[in-house]
Amino acid sequence: MQSKGAIKLFAILMALVCLYQLSFTWVTKHVESKAKEYAKGDPAKEKSYLDSINTQPVYPVFGTTYKKCKESEINLGLDLKGGMNVTMEVSLVDLIRAMSNYSNDGTFNKALANALEAEKSSQKDYVTLFGDEFKKLDPNARLSAIFATKELSDRINFNSSNTEVLAIIKKEADAAFDRTYQILKTRIDKFGVTQPNVQKIGNGRILVELPGIKEPERVRKLLQGTAKLEFWETYDNKEIYPMLEEANKVLKQMGVKEDSTKAALNPDSLAVRTDSLKQGPDSAKKSLAQQIAAQEKDTTKKDTSASKKEKMEQAVKDNPLFVVLNPSFQTNEKNQQELRKGPVIGMAYAKDTTKVNSYFAMEQVRAKFPKNFKPLWTVKAIDKEGKVFQLVAIKLPRDMVAPLDGSAVTDARKQKGQFTDNWEISMAMNAEGARTWKRLTHDNVQKAIAIVLDDYVYSFPNVIQEISGGNSSITGNFSLEEAEDLAIF
Repeated sequence: MQSKGAIKLFAILMALVCLYQLSFTWVTKHVESKAKEYAKGDPAKEKSYLDSINTQPVYPVFGTTYKKCKESEINLGLDLKGGMNVTMEVSLVDLIRAMSNYSNDGTFNKALANALEAEKSSQKDYVTLFGDEFKKLDPNARLSAIFATKELSDRINFNSSNTEVLAIIKKEADAAFDRTYQILKTRIDKFGVTQPNVQKIGNGRILVELPGIKEPERVRKLLQGTAKLEFWETYDNKEIYPMLEEANKVLKQMGVKEDSTKAALNPDSLAVRTDSLKQGPDSAKKSLAQQIAAQEKDTTKKDTSASKKEKMEQAVKDNPLFVVLNPSFQTNEKNQQELRKGPVIGMAYAKDTTKVNSYFAMEQVRAKFPKNFKPLWTVKAIDKEGKVFQLVAIKLPRDMVAPLDGSAVTDARKQKGQFTDNWEISMAMNAEGARTWKRLTHDNVQKAIAIVLDDYVYSFPNVIQEISGGNSSITGNFSLEEAEDLAIF
């Protein structure tokens, strides 16, 4: 009898657990049916609706956000839900050619072609096959004669054995594979696909499964696009803020309306990263948030709830831009509001970033900013909930081309600081990159340089001094994961 009671109790508990897991699916389906009803067949409006409530509580019992519910719902997979299945491969041939400075050596290029053919029927990795084919073609040939380039001079010299050179090529191939994997994951996250499956399946291949995709061609272009790592100069917040005010006035005159129930960001409650670059081995204006907070704390008048609502609606009407983009202010030692130093010109909730982008795309608003001004969002949120992102002011050169890009970087790795226990990223550049980097850092001492990948800002370190020789360190309060990610990219 006791065993029967235990079995019943276990069955009841299992049923409750199953119902709990199923409840997330019920909640998301209910929200998505509302989105369909609101959109009336318009996919863009449906996506906009879901984006707007992505970080809002939708589970009535536990207050769980839509994003968390979506992550916890039952994964139907491609068989039941449909979608897209793609296997992507890192082109190690191009990587090895680039490492050799595109050598014209006949044995080298023949070995690359033979290795490609051998890979079709072999379980060995491409680098190993390349080494085998090179040895077959000329047992006495030395890889060091091909790979002892200026960029690899600190790791390969003319006395390096073929085994040593292949080990360095393998290390670079693994790094390229990890970099591609991380870039794909980041792109998919930004695209907003729910329950994606991104797996390393060996031999330089990555499996990508995207359930429920309705725009396969758009996704294919997104995944196949070349990653652009770029270094940009930046504007300072104090330079751009007056223009933001002018843009806000333009939007007010245009009659742009925003939701008066939007929550205001408190800039003092958010940690703003202050990374720095070093050589290797006054405003009394208040943001909309402060205006609203001041109105709420005003005890000299006994406002009715109706009058408070009117004040709130008026503040929103007067500040259509600042409702969705909170200017970058901070409270100083005298308890006064002042503009933050640096290239961050504002902060916004993830759900409002599309709206901010649409404002900056308007011709009337663009006219208030310099032609070489380009606002870009940070790739990572600055709050624990992952809701708030920073907007960085990029300064484009006359030709609109990045003064320095990823092709100049020969090595990047995480390391512990020389005098601290904090993680930092060391970075080395080739000769041409080092010359450009010297000029760029000389012109931007005590200013920030933004490190951008796929039009998202990964870091915007402050330049401490001119950097010559091409060796730099990016310091900041990096976690181990953040340092690894930045070094990989």
